Amino acid sequence: MKKMSIIAFAAMFSVASAGSAFAQAPAPTVPSPTTPAKPTAAPAAPKTAAAPRMKAADKVALSKKCSADADAKGLKGKERKKFRNDCKRGKV
Repeated sequence: MKKMSIIAFAAMFSVASAGSAFAQAPAPTVPSPTTPAKPTAAPAAPKTAAAPRMKAADKVALSKKCSADADAKGLKGKERKKFRNDCKRGKV
């Protein structure tokens, strides 16, 4: 019986110690001094003037206008959806 408890203790100890070994984070890599460091991000491009944002009431009016135009053309399904998206983006 004593032999069995020693074996069980050894098994539990090995399982417990193996689990913590896998939980460790890998060592961080350090670039060698002879290798130049690579930039992490591209330089920021100059910002251009953004289009003015529409108010909620203007969006609703535009959506209703595009829906009315789609109704007038008799569009349904995917064609209607594509037409409304293009209309709201000003492509029609």
